[in-house]
Amino acid sequence: MNSINLIESFSEFKEVKNIDRATLMTIIEDVFRNMLIKKYGTDENFDIIVNPDRGDIEIWQNREIVDDEFAEDSFDYDAGKHISLAEARKIESDVELGEEITTPVKLLDFGRRAVLAVRQNLVSRILDLEKDIIYKKYTEKIGEIVTGEVYQIWKKELLILDEDGNELILPKSEQIPSDFFKKGETIRAVVQKVEMKNNTPVIVLSRTSPVFLERLFDLEVPEVFDGLITIKKIVREPGERAKVAVESY
Repeated sequence: MNSINLIESFSEFKEVKNIDRATLMTIIEDVFRNMLIKKYGTDENFDIIVNPDRGDIEIWQNREIVDDEFAEDSFDYDAGKHISLAEARKIESDVELGEEITTPVKLLDFGRRAVLAVRQNLVSRILDLEKDIIYKKYTEKIGEIVTGEVYQIWKKELLILDEDGNELILPKSEQIPSDFFKKGETIRAVVQKVEMKNNTPVIVLSRTSPVFLERLFDLEVPEVFDGLITIKKIVREPGERAKVAVESY
């Protein structure tokens, strides 16, 4: 059941790293159910099967078989829920009145414009959810050390990519004066703050924050990691000197 650019959409979604498969399939199904409701007024008698591995979607319509006279004259006849016996027997010759017949729904029958609107809606829903997940993930990581790869070097900041390809920013003001990084180099920094700008999460890192030095002690000094020594206060001039007040147990 291919349609205009739909396969490309699924290919994009399969590369999404921050959204689990169950959530992705639920969103895709929800978008197509909204399309069915707009066309038929209901989605109750439709089955939707999402095949993310193959990159397609199947929609099946379940209709009750009614006699031809009911289909022609009754005000209660609903083409979305009913089908005449004559029409049903063109599909399956041995069906009878009162039975249910299931037929595939072709996406192209909705029209090119509707299919493109569905695709745009899918892309928008997925991207918005992914941004929200990234925002929540890094909000919980504020004050923690993360590792990434230098992707772009600009005058006022560095663009860092984490292991999932998410973009992180290390401003010049948050770099140690002696820092010198090359593209592709691995870098460690602490997550300082996370903001939403123009519906996009902006994750700001720091290497000058006292918290960065404190987290390094946690990672590198076994006694601190084990809680035998507690860091009480850190004062530092990044790249020059640092004073660490500790308490020993």
